[in-house]
Amino acid sequence: MAKRTKKTEKNKKLWAGRFSKSMAKSAEVFSASVHYDVRLYKYDIGQSIAYAKTLIKAGVLTTQESAKIIKALTEIGKGIGSGKIKLLSELEDIHMNIETFLIDKVGNVGKKLHSGRSRNDQVATDFRMFVRAECLLVTTLLMNLQTVLLELAEKQIKVIMPGYTHMQKAQPILFSHYLMAYYEMFERDKKRLECVRSEADVMTLGSGALAGTNFKIDREGLAKELGFAQISKNSLDAVSDRDFAIDLVAACSMIMMHLSRFSEELIIWASDEFDFIELCDQYSTGSSIMPQKKNPDMAELSRGKTGRVYGHLMGLLTVMKGLPLAYNRDLQEDKEAVFSAVDTVKATLGIFAEMVATLTVNTAKMDKAAKCGFLTATDLAYYLVNHGVPFREAHEIIGKLVAYCEESNMQLEYLSLQQLKQFSEKFGYDATKILSAQSSVLAKDLVGGTAPGRVKEAIKRARKNLTAHKA
Repeated sequence: MAKRTKKTEKNKKLWAGRFSKSMAKSAEVFSASVHYDVRLYKYDIGQSIAYAKTLIKAGVLTTQESAKIIKALTEIGKGIGSGKIKLLSELEDIHMNIETFLIDKVGNVGKKLHSGRSRNDQVATDFRMFVRAECLLVTTLLMNLQTVLLELAEKQIKVIMPGYTHMQKAQPILFSHYLMAYYEMFERDKKRLECVRSEADVMTLGSGALAGTNFKIDREGLAKELGFAQISKNSLDAVSDRDFAIDLVAACSMIMMHLSRFSEELIIWASDEFDFIELCDQYSTGSSIMPQKKNPDMAELSRGKTGRVYGHLMGLLTVMKGLPLAYNRDLQEDKEAVFSAVDTVKATLGIFAEMVATLTVNTAKMDKAAKCGFLTATDLAYYLVNHGVPFREAHEIIGKLVAYCEESNMQLEYLSLQQLKQFSEKFGYDATKILSAQSSVLAKDLVGGTAPGRVKEAIKRARKNLTAHKA
């Protein structure tokens, strides 16, 4: 037999024992994932170190062998992080790269590390560790944006704007109340991420390829070493489950949906037709042909990137929909989708917080808009209800009153008592005092309402909640 060179030995697959022919170069390129799953290297190094310790208890490694492996793995991790160690695509993925580098460093003792461990449970554990960490990072970014919203809500607490349904003026609300609506959306997003993190907080090592392992692996001790709350209960499910990854992308999709809704309104409000806000020059762009333009590109990109994340969610669901138990190579397609979705959300949350923190509120425009459009019509209907008129009758009376105002080209706020009485004798002088936007807002004095006191309470609760979460 011809003597093998070191290069030939390194390029040899660690699984090549039963094969008589080398893998085609095209197949190597097609199946390689190291160019993106390198992001898991810290988690793979960490779990391999923990596994090396566990193999002492299992009788596979001596204390000296384990220490030798751990020292080498630590050096490999530093080398990958610094860029001194170059990863090889022919070694398929980050896991095979690390194992190959380990064997190069410590020789045959390095070949013992994979005892009882499959790439199937190894990858799943790495991926779960990644998802746990990313949930915390995204949550921090959500909290940063919530903080920006609270600061703006406190600053603009007196500003009244029109509330809309069907994009038609509906009732007056505080601008701060509007901002707190998005705070609540992002609060739900945080709770979803907590659930995702809990779902991912399950260690799969010890599942082997699909059936478990013959070695006495202390799974509980290994889970504790890696910071997992629990261990998987079924080896078949453990290596083929990607629910936690789908849950993360689904949570990311919800975050992007909320940001997209917010973007849509910022884009509309920054238009000359509304002019409710002005976005800072630093987060806007100009036109290559029209000198006067100031485009809300960061908001538009935030809205547009939502489609990318939605696509990753549908892609993952489609990958999983027909997979038989247990592991199939299709599952290699999970990571790029998750990586891209998480990166998109983090980038969007970051730029969004900056954009909202620097926008200018045109309070005069909002106030003017809240004074026209018959926004206090519902308050007048409620006035009649409080004076014994059934709501449906009151609704019809005020509808006719609004039609009268439209024909007369006037607003409800300027109606006299004599004019009101033309439509109902139930109107008294006090009815003329509830026709302003300010009065309407003050009247919504209940938990969750837009009255200033209630909004201040909501901001205070939110501040307390954020402080507790950070602690």
